[in-house]
Amino acid sequence: MEIERKFTVRTLPVNLDSYPCRIIEQAYLNTDPVVRIRREDDSYYLTYKGKGLLAREEYNLPLNEESYYHLREKADGNIISKKRYVIPIEHPQFDPTYVSSKGNLIDQFSLCVELDIFEPPFATLIIAEVEFPDEETAEAFLPLDWFSQDVTNDPAYHNSNLSKVR
Repeated sequence: MEIERKFTVRTLPVNLDSYPCRIIEQAYLNTDPVVRIRREDDSYYLTYKGKGLLAREEYNLPLNEESYYHLREKADGNIISKKRYVIPIEHPQFDPTYVSSKGNLIDQFSLCVELDIFEPPFATLIIAEVEFPDEETAEAFLPLDWFSQDVTNDPAYHNSNLSKVR
């Protein structure tokens, strides 16, 4: 199960180059249900995603390079390219009611921002995604100060929908 929230970004972190970065290219064989292929650096995957916005099923299967490029020729719409920076969240903040119900367990959370900086034709788009262990934690999470709009429930920000933009 993938449980994540998505945000637009107000400003980029000052020390962005100090974080690990992956180069991602992905294409969609189908958007309902979502069947995606992805090249992430030198790794290749076929992914099935179920329906949903905050939470949905996700299955990843490995591909080899030859299979990836063969399937890419069959993809519909835009091929999406982006740089993904992985930024640990040192001290995630949560709604006070949630904090009081979890107590010291909050200190055990290890959350990261996956910051996607898109290449053309989406070069101005920057999305921050945060994955969570469960929906309760996701809903209680307080966005970082450099985040802007919460677009979790806006399907227009799903990469599968971006692939269809002309």
